[in-house]
Amino acid sequence: MSNLRELFQYRALLWALTTRELRGRYRGSLLGFLWTFANPLLLMSVYAIVFGVFMAQQLPHYTYFMFVGLLPWLWFSSAVVGGTTSLSTKRDLLTRVKFPPQVLPAVVILSELCNYLLALPLMIGLALLSGVVLRPVALLFPMVLALQALFTVALVLATSSLNVFYRDLQHLLTNLLTLWFFLAPIIYPASAIPARFREAAILADPMAVVVTSYQAIFYYGTLPDFRALALAAGMSIVLLFMALSIFESRRDEFAELV
Repeated sequence: MSNLRELFQYRALLWALTTRELRGRYRGSLLGFLWTFANPLLLMSVYAIVFGVFMAQQLPHYTYFMFVGLLPWLWFSSAVVGGTTSLSTKRDLLTRVKFPPQVLPAVVILSELCNYLLALPLMIGLALLSGVVLRPVALLFPMVLALQALFTVALVLATSSLNVFYRDLQHLLTNLLTLWFFLAPIIYPASAIPARFREAAILADPMAVVVTSYQAIFYYGTLPDFRALALAAGMSIVLLFMALSIFESRRDEFAELV
């Protein structure tokens, strides 16, 4: 747990690097910070045309349904891809005396979280345009968000430390995330999964649990599956302790290998 305590101890540094990352991300571009909203809108438009028109889904307000799952997935996938390479590409920071390496993947996760939260008004606006009424269960959003953050932190800590030693991982992850995207019920409802595989397919995948929970509270207006959330939280905690163990055992070698 020393890594987490150290991360809290350096919270001012974490926030300073996060704000620098957010400010510098779109520096020099014409739209600047507006890309925070443009990226998910453009991606939503592509998937809405392909799956809502050419491969018509029999779902009311399909574009809104897809956007509910797409936004958290963009946070997750961007954090995993950026976080995995955060140690191997920041040699100038890692070689400094007493620099806590866990700050680097945390910066990526936090900056992508900020982008996600800033894009949420787009989802609410789309709900209003679609005629979808948000119900009180939407107030459970922080609980689902916390679960996604826990799983994302655990996975990124593991992949970022392993990528220092096995650089092939960063290339493999891109393809795995594409497969993962289509396996999770983001662009189709969970009911589209064959009944005999449905429960196992969702319970075995924490991100599927997260996405279906967002869909429950924002689209269907129902309570999420608390049993599935509890199981996903347990899996995330186990993964977190495994990731911290890997991180702690190899952190002294990071500066030398990058």
